[in-house]
Amino acid sequence: MRIFIIKEFLQIFRDKRSLIILFGIPIVQVLLFGFALKNEIQDIPIAILDKSKDVYSQQLINKIISSDYFVLEEDLQEEKAIEEAFRKGKIKQLIIIENDFSEKLEKKNRAVVQLILDASNPNTASMINSYTSAILRDFEHEINPIPTRVPMVIPETQMRYNPELRSVFMFVPGVITIILMLVSAMMTSISIAREKELGTMEVLLVSPVKPIQIIVGKVLPYVLLSFSSAVIILIMAYTAFQMPMVGNLVLLLAESLLFIVMALALGIFISTVANSQQTAMLLSMFALLLPSILLTGFIFPIKNMPEILQYVSQLMPPKWFVIIIKNIMIKGNGIESIWKETLIILGFTVFFIGLSVKKFKTRLE
Repeated sequence: MRIFIIKEFLQIFRDKRSLIILFGIPIVQVLLFGFALKNEIQDIPIAILDKSKDVYSQQLINKIISSDYFVLEEDLQEEKAIEEAFRKGKIKQLIIIENDFSEKLEKKNRAVVQLILDASNPNTASMINSYTSAILRDFEHEINPIPTRVPMVIPETQMRYNPELRSVFMFVPGVITIILMLVSAMMTSISIAREKELGTMEVLLVSPVKPIQIIVGKVLPYVLLSFSSAVIILIMAYTAFQMPMVGNLVLLLAESLLFIVMALALGIFISTVANSQQTAMLLSMFALLLPSILLTGFIFPIKNMPEILQYVSQLMPPKWFVIIIKNIMIKGNGIESIWKETLIILGFTVFFIGLSVKKFKTRLE
């Protein structure tokens, strides 16, 4: 029994895959969940339109931006700049201070501050609203330490894009992204891994067919099937969950097709480094599932995460597709608002296809 136990330990320590499963995956999961799952907000980009520009308004602005919660992204000078500020997608809240702010506080003990929030992510919008309201109460206490029955600073809140704060606006774009990513990448990775297990990959590698032709031949059927799946998912989101379709449907389908091709290219690359279907599935699930949930920002704000995870999130293609879906479906924006994200996904597509072709060429040599 002692010899058998020693033999089992040696066998485990010699198998790198077993060590990764035993130690690597749990450590990564603990780090991801520990650092990514945070409900508090930090460094939220906001814009401010100060119509009053008096002593109290400046004092309130300084109090807001001096906190760790908000960062002043834009200092607006006129109301017509509001729409452009939200269209860029950089700000999560706009604070409008009404005219004669100081005078109304001193003479009427009442002034209005309008809060306009991007509620495409309802949980984040609710937290931002709560934090801002708390700052307004602290400001009110500073200028008038004597408690009053009626608040002096009245916040008027407007939830933009999602007035009812429906959670489906947050979950549906993320679910669509995760399904397309996992299904597309996993199908192609298992496909080539199956060729290796059956021994037909060697036949393909020694044939006159070029590596790029092999990849295209493998990817094209799955492109059509995955695109059909994407159409079905979008129909279900619209009919079953009443997800809005404010933007251009053709643009949304084109972006979905691009994302599917990128995911399939990633699956092809995974399959070139996996020797079996089981390994390919494990790599697909581990490398894509958790990061797609935690590091794309559709549930937990990326700004709350440590700086290193914020950099890692930039390398997650699903993050950019979630932004694209929300801009088209919820905000009704066009290509002028998502061209950067589109180019990033296109870059990922070319990169993964290039790696896959290179890996095939290496095997041929």
